[in-house]
Amino acid sequence: MKLSDPLKISYRTLSASKLRFFLTVLGIVIGVASVILVMAIGASAQKLVLSQIENVGSNLVAILPGASEEKGPPASALGIITTTFTNDDLKALRERRNVPHLSSITGYVSGSATAEFQSTSLESSFQGVSPDLIQIENIRIASGRFFFPEEEYDLSRVMVIGATRAKELFANRNPIGETVTLKKIPFKVIGVLEERGSAAFSNPDTLIYIPLGTAQKLLLGINYLNSARAKIDDPMNIERSIADINLLLRKRHDMKDTEESDFSVRSTAAALSILTTITDVLKYFLLAIASISLLVGGIGIMNSMLISVSQRVREVGLRKAVGAQRIHIIMQFLIEASFITLTGGIIGIIFGVLIAHITSLVLVELGYDWRFLVPLSSLGIGFSVSFIIGIIFGLYPAIKASRISPMEALRYE
Repeated sequence: MKLSDPLKISYRTLSASKLRFFLTVLGIVIGVASVILVMAIGASAQKLVLSQIENVGSNLVAILPGASEEKGPPASALGIITTTFTNDDLKALRERRNVPHLSSITGYVSGSATAEFQSTSLESSFQGVSPDLIQIENIRIASGRFFFPEEEYDLSRVMVIGATRAKELFANRNPIGETVTLKKIPFKVIGVLEERGSAAFSNPDTLIYIPLGTAQKLLLGINYLNSARAKIDDPMNIERSIADINLLLRKRHDMKDTEESDFSVRSTAAALSILTTITDVLKYFLLAIASISLLVGGIGIMNSMLISVSQRVREVGLRKAVGAQRIHIIMQFLIEASFITLTGGIIGIIFGVLIAHITSLVLVELGYDWRFLVPLSSLGIGFSVSFIIGIIFGLYPAIKASRISPMEALRYE
């Protein structure tokens, strides 16, 4: 038997049942497209998140309340509130004798409230921060000024707003000197930041910044910090500084040598490593979910091939009667199943890449620094998995067809 013979038979058979062929292929198309889309969006999202961490610099250290494993996320990242990291800790960290290589540090607290100016009301996120924020995050002031050091804890009712929030609240009006209320408390606008663009977890252009002590006492009613971020004078001194911070905070919190720290100190490099691990897990978890649609497509192929076997009993029996062997019949049906899945796989890859590209265009239009990434591995996985599914789910119908006897075919009506 020539190789071209089963290919010709497959083509004629599939052409004779176009609707069934289309519906079977559609299941594979959806499955492969889902896999490509999930891997492409997962890779792009991971790049977006990691680039945001990389952009803040390699000489930053984050201090987060709550214990954590060395390579695991801190407790605060899991939604656990710890109140032991306070303003006094922040002041102690600023003392050069405690952490000699720390050049600047800011504390953070955050919340949300309705920002009101005249007839305009907007639900807004705000952050209570220290004046050092402009050095930590490399912020640039478009107009006005940032907080003075003395305004951090004297309950000054002043605010600095992001570029987008300024446009939404004031349109073409100059915001400097105007009064905006948060939780019915009036704040004077003293500065507007330059536009920075969307970040992975938030859009800083829509944030409102309040002096740290003011946000804690007047807006949130707390006396602890959500986090802190410190800049070290040289990346070479990061490990030494982390050790100094750990030693200082453990001493201040009266922690015994055997007791686990109630805070976490992480460098940018450590954060990148942890985030890479977390996003990899999420990416492959989503891939596993998307692969379920491929399984459904495979079941559709098996069902279609079983129907085909039942409709071609006479054909198979006659072929065996004129000398066709079992292996020829098996090859015939496997080729048909593989042809269906490879067709669906190719179309699915095209659709998956196309949808991922359209998604990237939409996100870029929304202001995110989104990169269109399609891992080559996803193309290989999409193509090879579709072929393997054709073999696996086509094998049982093929074996069943090969067992049809010529006598059974003659009795078949």
